Amino acid sequence: MNSWKAADLHFDADTFSGVARLFPLPNLVMYPHVMQPLHIFESRYREMLEDALATDRLIAMALLEPGWEIDYESRPPVARYACLGKIVTHHRLQDGRYNLLLMGVGRIRIVEELPPLRSFRQAKVELLQETYASNSTHSVDELQRELLAVFERHLPCGCQAPEQLQEMFAQHLPLSMMTDLAAYALPFGVALKQRLLAECRVDVRAQLLLEHLESQSSREMVGAAAEGFPPPFSVN
Repeated sequence: MNSWKAADLHFDADTFSGVARLFPLPNLVMYPHVMQPLHIFESRYREMLEDALATDRLIAMALLEPGWEIDYESRPPVARYACLGKIVTHHRLQDGRYNLLLMGVGRIRIVEELPPLRSFRQAKVELLQETYASNSTHSVDELQRELLAVFERHLPCGCQAPEQLQEMFAQHLPLSMMTDLAAYALPFGVALKQRLLAECRVDVRAQLLLEHLESQSSREMVGAAAEGFPPPFSVN
């Protein structure tokens, strides 16, 4: 892939047009703060990528709603909340396919999908600000400590995936980043992952994550996590 530098991660919300290219997938929920490898091979998404590379380098990852198989080649419904990502680096293969790395830069709400003027889908979107619930019974510091403690208790094995996440968590990351990294990397179902993406209240998101970590057995979490972190390339 092409080389990249830290400046390639910068996203200026003030200059964002409010229109995003949609890249819908049935099994991937993207989050801010994470880097997702993608493999692009469908012609409509090659056009989408080339359009993004020529302009703002932005793509919105959206989850396809259940039943998408019936009308995949057209415009099946997508979840209302999605993640805006910026292309950090890419590599074009000889046959026209692409490999790329996409960095999540913000949560968005899809306001209105635009008419199909291109082969790929586009929508008017709203950038969402993260907040904290006024009725939270936990402080941010308490939630950070609890999240790290529960994570370590449920993932005690020496496999690579938990070790990498434990190292990240031990760096005193902001609670927002901790929750997004955990939600992305841990083997939750897509419905829960989508719920965590749609929750803009950081402390509520952390409490939801804690509840589900506590409810799953250590064996279940370790077995799924051992499959690999970070998650592998996603394909369209």
